[in-house]
Amino acid sequence: MGVFTFVLRSSGGQWNAKQYEGDIEASASSTFDLQRLLVKAALAVDSSGGVQSSYSPVSPSSAVFQVIVGGAVFVGGGGGGAAAAPAGGSAPAAEAPAPEKKEEKVEEEDDEDMGFSLFD
Repeated sequence: MGVFTFVLRSSGGQWNAKQYEGDIEASASSTFDLQRLLVKAALAVDSSGGVQSSYSPVSPSSAVFQVIVGGAVFVGGGGGGAAAAPAGGSAPAAEAPAPEKKEEKVEEEDDEDMGFSLFD
């Protein structure tokens, strides 16, 4: 699994990226184009599996972009059961049983037991 972290900066209408701990650099006119170039560059170094990326703006002229190649890739969105079932017609995996709820016994106390009454 490869993790590639880039620092992006804008200068004069051009976005530049430099890998945080590495030698990959790229430039483009927009952050979208720059992200695409960086994913391709990361895949050229490590193409061991699926690709995840995250873009986090820090200010209007800087951002952090991370590309993760390989490892577990999250596919799906929020739902469970059939929404997360793999393609190919296989049955969805059985869901883990919910933990049992332990009911706490709440003992009701009489007014007189507390030494006063609400209606006196």
